[in-house]
Amino acid sequence: MSKRPTATAKLKEEDKALNDLIIDAIQDIKGKKIVKLDLRSIDDAPADFFIICQGDSTVQIKAISLNIEKRVRAEMGVKNIHIEGMLGAKWVLVDFFNTVVHIFYPETREYYDLEDLWSDALTTEYPDV
Repeated sequence: MSKRPTATAKLKEEDKALNDLIIDAIQDIKGKKIVKLDLRSIDDAPADFFIICQGDSTVQIKAISLNIEKRVRAEMGVKNIHIEGMLGAKWVLVDFFNTVVHIFYPETREYYDLEDLWSDALTTEYPDV
């Protein structure tokens, strides 16, 4: 007799599918230096995952965030709970509750250095395409 997946296992599958889709959506628009931080083992982390990337221009940063929003809604039926930073587009944040996406302008990313701030997280880097 096979076991049914637990709610926790199902949540992990949904998180993985969401994260994979977000990364693919970033790569669609040629986002660069994509990093996923797994924050689940860090007490008081604001989310389970951060996905961080950068674009070469504010136009590209906006396009990446809109593509993430569009594809996640169309392919998974999930709507982000919050988006901010679209006006200046030097740092756009797209919040899916368990996963928060940070899309940076290169100098802004360097200044805030989230990877160093959350250096205890398990880090996965993705190739530029």
